[in-house]
Amino acid sequence: MGSCYAGVKAVAFCPGKGYVWSTMDTSNPLLKRQSAFTASWAHGDAMSLQGVINKTGILLLMCMATAAFAWTHPDLSGPLLLVGMLGGLVACLVGTFKPTTAPVAAPIYALLEGLALGAISRVVQQRYPGIVVNAMLLTFGVLGLMLMLYTSRTIRVTPGLVKGVIAATAAVMLVYLVDMVMNMFGARVPFINETGWVGIGISLLIVGIAAFNLLIDFAVIESGVSQGSPKYMEWYCGMALLVTLVWLYLEMLRLLAKLRGRD
Repeated sequence: MGSCYAGVKAVAFCPGKGYVWSTMDTSNPLLKRQSAFTASWAHGDAMSLQGVINKTGILLLMCMATAAFAWTHPDLSGPLLLVGMLGGLVACLVGTFKPTTAPVAAPIYALLEGLALGAISRVVQQRYPGIVVNAMLLTFGVLGLMLMLYTSRTIRVTPGLVKGVIAATAAVMLVYLVDMVMNMFGARVPFINETGWVGIGISLLIVGIAAFNLLIDFAVIESGVSQGSPKYMEWYCGMALLVTLVWLYLEMLRLLAKLRGRD
């Protein structure tokens, strides 16, 4: 299930993250698009850090509300999962490639994504009791850790780091996509779905890649605020953070399920 969300992350927000680094020396075409953050803004307020925090909090609450609905309606898990995944993907892509729609697209994405997360979490919870709470705690723990590392400049977001994280994210997306196609024919990509130490190591690596995506999100937000980017970019950045957190949470679920599967 995590492959869809990993794909969304790689496809949808690599271009967005590229805006802030377009002035740096890079040959990556994805890093040269900066129109969203540097758009002319002749009226209204510019985005602010507090605004991004507020919008992100609103999106998280909306996502958790619909996740709770899906959790308490297990008989609707199938339809809610399908609607949440497909609808969330469409809303995310619309908001990504047309940032001016983010104030509408981001809440829609959060609501639909919550439906999918609630359905997935309920299924995994039934097999591994307690795993959902652990995955949530680890996800927010990683968020806090990466925020601390970023604000203290322990890890600096350089152009090289950005390109490396984007390449790694795209690689994960590609592997998951290949695995999905192979699964249609009764085969799977070796190791990534296994509970052995190699499979666990791969999951740890992917969790790390998702965590480093948070650093790029933070850099995009900081740059957008310093540039005085349009107010609607608060919703755009909030959605970027939510996409990363969703992916990170799903990879945490996958990792913990593999660990529990060894018992």
